[in-house]
Amino acid sequence: MSTTTTFGPDREYQAFLAQKRFMIQRARATGAHFYYPRIAEPRSGALEWEWVEASGLGTVYSTTVVRSKSGNHNVALIDLAEGPRMMSRVVGLSPESVVIGMQVRARIDVLAVLFERVTVEAP
Repeated sequence: MSTTTTFGPDREYQAFLAQKRFMIQRARATGAHFYYPRIAEPRSGALEWEWVEASGLGTVYSTTVVRSKSGNHNVALIDLAEGPRMMSRVVGLSPESVVIGMQVRARIDVLAVLFERVTVEAP
């Protein structure tokens, strides 16, 4: 049996997910948001950052269907409204129905951020 121990920002991120909160990091000096949790802002190497609530809104940048005997699912790259890109899944519709440019909204599901299609109602 193996166990995984997380440290630093990753541990904090997992704790936020356990509270059903989708938090990302923002560099204090530049205001740039970044994801996946890390100790330093990737572009500048800045060590001063803060946790901020993500809007949860995003756009599908890329998607693929993973086919298996146990069922198909999608894997998608999502451009968050705040700027970072993350890998996740779009749920609530068939994997083949997920398309590039689709507007999505995040939801927390068992320590993971998944996305659902945003439906726009006609005026």
